[in-house]
Amino acid sequence: MHRFLLPLLALGVLIGGCHDSTAPVRDVYPPAAPRGLSRVNGDREVTLYWYANTEPDLMGYRIYEAPCATGSSCPYTQIGAVQAVSGDPYVQHVVTGLANGEPRYYAVAAVDQYGNESELSYEDVRATPRPAGTGAGMANFLSQPATSGYDFSAYGTPSAVRSYDDPATDMFYGYYVDSLGYEYHQVFVPYGTDIQDAGYASMDAVDYAPATGWSVSGTVEAIVGHVYLVWTDDNHFAKFRATSVGPGRVVFDWAYQTDLGNPELSARRVRPEGAGRRPIVWLHR
Repeated sequence: MHRFLLPLLALGVLIGGCHDSTAPVRDVYPPAAPRGLSRVNGDREVTLYWYANTEPDLMGYRIYEAPCATGSSCPYTQIGAVQAVSGDPYVQHVVTGLANGEPRYYAVAAVDQYGNESELSYEDVRATPRPAGTGAGMANFLSQPATSGYDFSAYGTPSAVRSYDDPATDMFYGYYVDSLGYEYHQVFVPYGTDIQDAGYASMDAVDYAPATGWSVSGTVEAIVGHVYLVWTDDNHFAKFRATSVGPGRVVFDWAYQTDLGNPELSARRVRPEGAGRRPIVWLHR
């Protein structure tokens, strides 16, 4: 019996050896690093956007945050995760509970079903949440001068609404009809402050301060649905979107960057000689 058993045992070992050699090998290759990371600052929050990875075994993404951009003294800490959604070319994640005016840096990594994690996204983005609000208003300075101006630095308080000629006023509104019947709905800024019309857009679509394009005259036409950029004389960036424009009042949504010298802004400048009110220049289409 033993003679017959030995060949059977050998056959069993051979079969077992063949089975082991064909066992699936665990995937140890990580996904590609996510691409195109960008951000939109919000009020106590930041929304991150990036292109979706295309690996078939993709499980999701891990979100990382740091107080500075790079370096051994600046580690990125995981603060969240996002599950992959098939067929969606873009991914977004909202980071909440942040402090306005405090810059943070963000990066993203992709993770597959085997737990392999990619390198961090090639882009790391700086984000600085900022306060925002809706339903602010300015009256016509020709008829109600005491409530025709707005001071962004006093956001959220009654003193944000000021007289058009108050030294703290960042912008003011005016309505005028000339002898030919032309109507003028305009927002003005004083010397040392700049303003720019960014056109029809959502508030989130305009999230940077360009280096050029500022109004030479310091005035823009107030148009419902347009977003406007304001660069204040003390080097803060603000934006507003007109929601209602009428003879007596303009109503707008707003956002104000409290972080002085934020790199999302242009470089600091010196208030020019003769700063104060600009000449009133009326424009029409």
